[in-house]
Amino acid sequence: MPQIEQLAATYASQVFWLLVFFGIIFFVIGRGMVPKVMATMDDRDKQIADDLAAAEAARAAADAEEEAWRVQANAQRAKAQALIAAAKLDAAKATEATLAVASARIDETLTAAETRIEAARVAALGEVEGVAAEAAQDIASRIAGLTIPADEAQAAVKGVLAHG
Repeated sequence: MPQIEQLAATYASQVFWLLVFFGIIFFVIGRGMVPKVMATMDDRDKQIADDLAAAEAARAAADAEEEAWRVQANAQRAKAQALIAAAKLDAAKATEATLAVASARIDETLTAAETRIEAARVAALGEVEGVAAEAAQDIASRIAGLTIPADEAQAAVKGVLAHG
């Protein structure tokens, strides 16, 4: 059969050209383009890994810087608290000293005032005694017609005031 005889020649030619095209495609794409694509992908993966490593290093540096800042802020806060406590203590001591001086002045003024009051009381009592003695002399002379010496009237008034 002639159709069957042609099959071997036709198929042989088609198989040959199929192998030639697959070979060309294999060498052009498989040996030429695929390695370039793979190299590009490897470069991209390497760049991504490097970027991730750099980001991780930057994050670690930022964390370390933040921790150092916190330590410094805590130290400054503690120093400020110590300064405030010292200032409060100094202010309390100064206030206490001022209060002690003021209290001493007040006590001194109070003592002087008490002394003046006692002197005024004694003076007033003396005047009251004098007035009472004169009144007693006047009453005795008007009512009883007696003349009483001033020193006796003074002693009688003192006696009455001492018991009263």
